[in-house]
Amino acid sequence: MRGQALLALVLFAVLVPVAGATAYYRAPEERAYAQAPDPPRSGVWYEIFVRAWYDTDGDGIGDLNGVTAKLDYLKSLGVDGIWLMPINPSPSYHGYDVTDYRAINPQYGTLADFQRLLAAAHARDIRVIMDLVVNHTSDRHPWFRAARDSGDPHHAWYGWAGAGTDLHAASATGGPAWHALGKQHYLGIFSGDMPDLDFDTPAVRKAVTDIGRYWLAQGVDGFRLDAARHVYEDFAASADDPARQRRNLAWWGAFHDAMSAVRPDVYLIGEVTRDEPGQLAPWFGPLDAVFDFPLATQLVLSARNERNDGLGELLRRIAAAVPAGQDAPFLSNHDQERVMSQLGGDASHMRTAAAMLLTLPGRPFIYYGEELGMRGRKPDPDLREPMRWHRDPHGPGESRWKRFSAGDGPEVSVEAQQDDGHSLLAWYRMLIGWRRELPVLRDGALSVPAVANPRLAVWELADAGNDVLVVHNLSHEPQRLKLAGVLARFGHIRLTSQPEARIAAGELQLPAYAAAILQ
Repeated sequence: MRGQALLALVLFAVLVPVAGATAYYRAPEERAYAQAPDPPRSGVWYEIFVRAWYDTDGDGIGDLNGVTAKLDYLKSLGVDGIWLMPINPSPSYHGYDVTDYRAINPQYGTLADFQRLLAAAHARDIRVIMDLVVNHTSDRHPWFRAARDSGDPHHAWYGWAGAGTDLHAASATGGPAWHALGKQHYLGIFSGDMPDLDFDTPAVRKAVTDIGRYWLAQGVDGFRLDAARHVYEDFAASADDPARQRRNLAWWGAFHDAMSAVRPDVYLIGEVTRDEPGQLAPWFGPLDAVFDFPLATQLVLSARNERNDGLGELLRRIAAAVPAGQDAPFLSNHDQERVMSQLGGDASHMRTAAAMLLTLPGRPFIYYGEELGMRGRKPDPDLREPMRWHRDPHGPGESRWKRFSAGDGPEVSVEAQQDDGHSLLAWYRMLIGWRRELPVLRDGALSVPAVANPRLAVWELADAGNDVLVVHNLSHEPQRLKLAGVLARFGHIRLTSQPEARIAAGELQLPAYAAAILQ
């Protein structure tokens, strides 16, 4: 009886979470390994819109000191790096039209505030990259103001229409490419407020390179490169011109070389909106990574439909096109409807999407508030609403830069989920913890075995020391996977999100919406 009581106590401790603990199951013999000091890095990045993050001076606008104040939250989540959306001065709320590349938006703080943030982040082993927006400037930038005079040297820094130019041409982003300025017309593929720089002008290339060097000298770890493919891809009529892509790649390769000369471990990730993994492949080398837009679409679709339709084949194409460990998967960002909204508010589907994202190789990106289940639909400002820290949206430090539109209740907040072992926040912490425990989830080479059951998403990850099988039950019903043939060697559950998952008679049995890592 004494032995049975002890066994019951052990099982209770394993299967039942305590307040503040992550509610998930781990194979008993692996618990000691997970508690080892100094676990490997997760490779997970976190995107922050500073204006919406946390306000420390009471003006209702998030600021850099607010990012510093919440670094311990990010550390507890398990992320290794943060991407700051534009922090340079700008006339817009979003900052993607810069007026001074070497300054900090005064609404966000000072350069000294930024340097304190960098120091505090690095002390926690959190890297910091910042948005670099150099395809275009603001039309209020001193460069463009000077360029209005055709006799000024800055005139050559921008694109201007010449004789025979089709002034009605559509830009590569869908709007008008040319914009009137008196008798002149200038190129602005996003809008007239954002005139395009001309990278055939040596002075432009030097200025942009010097900007990169300047921020590296301040201590940043790299850059997210806005509109990377549009430096030379301006018009809808030439959107897939190989010659223009070669010019894009040549420029970014030269920029990468210049940044690496200053900081060998610099991280450059580009916004390259393409539909196929093969279209992303040429960007690896000139850049360290590009965001995987095709995969983002498919992950959300598979979670919503509870089927892997097309996911396995897409992953095979990714494996063929992307170097192992270099993909940058994500679910949504500041330009897309939030994941929870895309999934119609279904919490189970949200967990499935997150589980797939965070068990794929590479460096995944999480959009702020995603780990809480924040919702948001277009227009763009509604995708960038204040981060929810307190049950009370008017609590201390809450950004008030805009009104809430999504209708999220008090449960969609850090305060409500912080100590709830069954919350979405705990789910994200669990999954990110898996990546720290098993680096093969981060750096492994990806392969996809043939599995007939469309309700399962299955892939294999292998590196020099580990070979694991990742299995997700996408559906609301239990599913089984026969561990035969090439899968027969996977006979042990290393990690699982549900304690009911088990292997019996050569078959993996997974509860609804469960994930498992097999060795």
